Amino acid sequence: MQFRRYWKFRSIYDTQYVEGICFFNGAGKLIANYPTQHSENLTRKHQGCNGWLKPTIRILKNLRSSLIDNGELQSGIAPSYYLEGLLYNVPNELFGSSYADSFVNAINWIQQGTDKSTLVCANEQYYLLRNGTPTSWNSADADTFISTAIRHWNAW
Repeated sequence: MQFRRYWKFRSIYDTQYVEGICFFNGAGKLIANYPTQHSENLTRKHQGCNGWLKPTIRILKNLRSSLIDNGELQSGIAPSYYLEGLLYNVPNELFGSSYADSFVNAINWIQQGTDKSTLVCANEQYYLLRNGTPTSWNSADADTFISTAIRHWNAW
């Protein structure tokens, strides 16, 4: 179902909005999502990082799978959508030179170099970390994932 989030509506001919989709989640809550913006923003970011973003996302997702397989992380704590959003916020200059350096630089920046409450989803329509909203990652889940990922990475 099409959804529009209006920023301005002065008249039928004077509007500003972003188009998305909406659906009901398993709990019956209406969710507005913006997959086109999510995809376009990640592609633009990937290009701005000289091709380092998507491989770094893959590393993070593989690490998450390893954590789940090893019983170190509960399934569902770190959905792919939020992991992509996490790395979307990392400054471009922290990517590059090697996959390991890109990953370490990104995680260090997330853990120590930013106010996590200001991070946004890759679609730039919602904050990434908020509690009690179906469109944001629960802060405690994010912290659990990040600290577990760091512990696991350091033990490799």
